[in-house]
Amino acid sequence: MSLPLEICVFNTATAIAAAEAGADRIELCENYANGGTTPSYGYLKTTREKVGIPIFPMIRPRGGDYFHRPEEIAIIQKDILLCKELGFEGVVFGLLNRDGSVDKDNTARLVELAYPLDVTFHRAFDRCKDPLEALEIIIECGCTRILTSGQHPKAPDGKELIRQLVEQADERIIIMPGSGINSMNLEEMIAFTGAKEFHTSARIMRPSQTEYMNPLIPEDFSQDFTDTDEIKKLKQILGA
Repeated sequence: MSLPLEICVFNTATAIAAAEAGADRIELCENYANGGTTPSYGYLKTTREKVGIPIFPMIRPRGGDYFHRPEEIAIIQKDILLCKELGFEGVVFGLLNRDGSVDKDNTARLVELAYPLDVTFHRAFDRCKDPLEALEIIIECGCTRILTSGQHPKAPDGKELIRQLVEQADERIIIMPGSGINSMNLEEMIAFTGAKEFHTSARIMRPSQTEYMNPLIPEDFSQDFTDTDEIKKLKQILGA
């Protein structure tokens, strides 16, 4: 059986292309420059209509840190309910306290609200103060998986911690490495970490299709897309 591959996307066209290339699941985000925020209603609904594989929208009301005030928690609650209404299979969020610990109370309440949707605790985990303690709290809160780069910018550099997390989790929660995963390092990451799911964007930039640009306002209109050949290579490795 092939190990699951999740592809992070930032527009509907990319989600469609990733699904057609063999992705098993989509993490649906907006605003790459801010690390991902909640997709708009139109983006959510259109992607749900166009893509048949499981989709997990990012639920993050803003960029910046991962401490959320009460009014932001209220936004997250409403967005989770919208994702349930639109028929998504899961959601992705991550909440920390000011001291770098996991916001246990709000996380547990949001997981309960999201049920029966899967919940991935995203890379807020990589900003927490004590990852091994955080792992236990996130398990207690009822999350399904943790997306992590092992507290490094790229997962291959954090592989020691990822392996430790996989061992400590002991199948109580899925540890999913992400960031910097590609077809050149995936086999090593599988063998070294023991992880059973992997996450990447296979991100490339696609030139703008517009025919006119104002010469007085030079801009780069390139758009986020995904390398479908890379996805196929990753799937081949995961199925080996």
